[in-house]
Amino acid sequence: MSAETQPEPISPLYDTRLPQYSRWRRMQIPVIASAVIAVIRALGPTLRFETPGFHHYQQHHSQGEPVIAAFWHRCIIPATWFWRNQGVVVMNTTNFDGQWTRRVIEHFGFATAQGSSTRGGLRGLAVMGKRVEEGFDAAFTIDGPRGPRYIAKPGPVMLARRTGKPIYVFHIGVERGHTLEKAWDLMQIPHPFSRAVMVSAPLINVAPDANAEEMSRQHAEMQKALERVRDLAESWFTLQEPDRNRLRSELNARA
Repeated sequence: MSAETQPEPISPLYDTRLPQYSRWRRMQIPVIASAVIAVIRALGPTLRFETPGFHHYQQHHSQGEPVIAAFWHRCIIPATWFWRNQGVVVMNTTNFDGQWTRRVIEHFGFATAQGSSTRGGLRGLAVMGKRVEEGFDAAFTIDGPRGPRYIAKPGPVMLARRTGKPIYVFHIGVERGHTLEKAWDLMQIPHPFSRAVMVSAPLINVAPDANAEEMSRQHAEMQKALERVRDLAESWFTLQEPDRNRLRSELNARA
């Protein structure tokens, strides 16, 4: 069935049809994707990661259980490299940016579910739910696809309630990098051979029978955790080594 003859979805939140673009815009998609892939492939192998708090993820994953990850769009470049080739399924918008980013993330071994908070989101969540039930991690660039910056959307809490899997929050900061000041997400492009730190928070569980009030509390907890790991990761390389050691001990403490 062609895009022209497909029935209208009952709600925009189920609409995953791709928008129609001019030939010029369609030609841009592979060019932009190839450029971004080249940048990540050039920078990624040079980054030196430290991962305080990563045991929260590792302990859960060692039992064969997936997680639902949430992170800010700002650190998507180092995150794409760190989590490459693990089959993580990512919510991907159907707009123009989503069409080239889909090529990028699939190149690095991610799966995609088409949708966003304004269009196709419920259908995208259904796809992600199936992949989580199959044992794959899911991930949200939680303030994407276009912001507001650092405001978490509810997708992970909804998916956690549906699947019974926990929410895993992290942020990646780099010692040296360039911030795209005019970009809505203040995206950071690491410099070659920079040190990077991925700070992880304890897992957040959402009960399968959680009501609206409980889900609101869990959403607020996720927002708070996202802010904390961002603050720690972004300030990590401005701290003196004794202060970093103190934080390492705190973040790596076993529950």
